[in-house]
Amino acid sequence: MIMKIKLAVLLFCLPLFLNAQVQVPDWALPGSATHKQIPPPADFHRDTKTEIRPLGVFQGQSDVGGALVAGSSGYNPRTGAYTIVSAGYNIWYQRDEFRYVWKKMSGDVSLAADVAFPDSTGYNDRKAVLVIREGLEDDAKEAVVALHGAGLMHLAWRPEKGQMMTEVRVNHRKDHTTDSLNVGLAKRIGIEKQGDTFRVWISMHGEPMHPVGEPVQLHIDAPFYVGIGFCSHLPATRDTAILSHVVLANEAGKVH
Repeated sequence: MIMKIKLAVLLFCLPLFLNAQVQVPDWALPGSATHKQIPPPADFHRDTKTEIRPLGVFQGQSDVGGALVAGSSGYNPRTGAYTIVSAGYNIWYQRDEFRYVWKKMSGDVSLAADVAFPDSTGYNDRKAVLVIREGLEDDAKEAVVALHGAGLMHLAWRPEKGQMMTEVRVNHRKDHTTDSLNVGLAKRIGIEKQGDTFRVWISMHGEPMHPVGEPVQLHIDAPFYVGIGFCSHLPATRDTAILSHVVLANEAGKVH
């Protein structure tokens, strides 16, 4: 019994100890009332850590950008839910840090998933994402549909490897307005790739999914990576997103 208690204490304290040893650079700290997050230094990179291990419909899993605390991912075949745990300073600027569950594909793509954040107290800018990337490097060319913890949704893209991300917002933050895209969190998000055209799909409250916003043009060389991911927006603190009822098709027009 004493040994079991000691083991339980060790398992509880180990993450706290490891986090205490992590040195977080100032640029990686999240934005707050007293701090503005800024881009990483232009030459800053961390290696991506990848496991070639199938998970549901996906082929591999990566900690893109090697976040200071390792992520994890799991799949429940009974419920069809993917649980993604990740730290990571952001998916933005000229490099990313997030847990990514992916499949290599070519051609047109439809990808959609329900999104839930189990911890309602998480950082507002944490992101559950659907991502199509040219590579697994932290600065790879990519298109991302993101649902933020506070409700913001956008289609973001990095036009070339190592360049700054840009975005098209499909709504505002949910406390700024009361239009139909700003009442609570979206239930389901989707990304469609048709040739070089990328488009966001949304279902706010369970209604049929529909495209929103203007499409974006971006060429990504094949084969590329297609998958789901999550970033806590906290460089050394993990959080969790659950993405479920995933639809992944190797053709356009199948987001639902």
